[in-house]
Amino acid sequence: MGAKTWMLVLADSSAREALAAKPSLDREATSKLAAALFPGERLEPIGDGNLSYTCPPGDELHIGCFPGVSVIAAKEFGIDYPSKLPQKFIAAAGKGVITLHAMHSVVDWFAYAIWVNGRLVRSLSLSPDDGIMEDLGQRLPFEEAYWSGEHPAVEADEEMDAYPFPFHPLELGEEALKDRFGYQLEGFIDPSLLEPESIPLVRYKRSRSPWWKFW
Repeated sequence: MGAKTWMLVLADSSAREALAAKPSLDREATSKLAAALFPGERLEPIGDGNLSYTCPPGDELHIGCFPGVSVIAAKEFGIDYPSKLPQKFIAAAGKGVITLHAMHSVVDWFAYAIWVNGRLVRSLSLSPDDGIMEDLGQRLPFEEAYWSGEHPAVEADEEMDAYPFPFHPLELGEEALKDRFGYQLEGFIDPSLLEPESIPLVRYKRSRSPWWKFW
């Protein structure tokens, strides 16, 4: 599996339902949200991307505002402890639902977190090398089959202790994409799901604005 993500999704209620409606990109609102979340940075538009690529390099921001939902992909969201997400990002959603989704195939790491009306209700972060780094709140229904061993990370003829979890973190990451947003990136993909390429995101080159100015 080669999928990577580090993104934050702000939704009035259900991000999955809002994205399934194939919403139109609001470029003006996108520009305003980018400036509000990343003050002090010079953001230069460099074309469009889409929801299939939400792991931009550190000097880029991929973002899109749509009716009922906004998607922000940036380095700030690839964190081992999602509960420590800076408050400015949580405040951006106001009374709504925030979902952080991050995974990195090279180290088999997956993390996600959910805030509802500013309150953290679930956070999970784990990788085979570092173990469970964060496991806060009640497990969501889509997780249960993985924790109960219905999707084993090792073959039946292998020792069960050959892998530290009863599932592969990236497979749970794909299930989280499906449950929260209605699409997947890899593995067996249900053709009825949203095609992430159909959701555009504006790409910005990021750089620090100079502290000096001419009068």
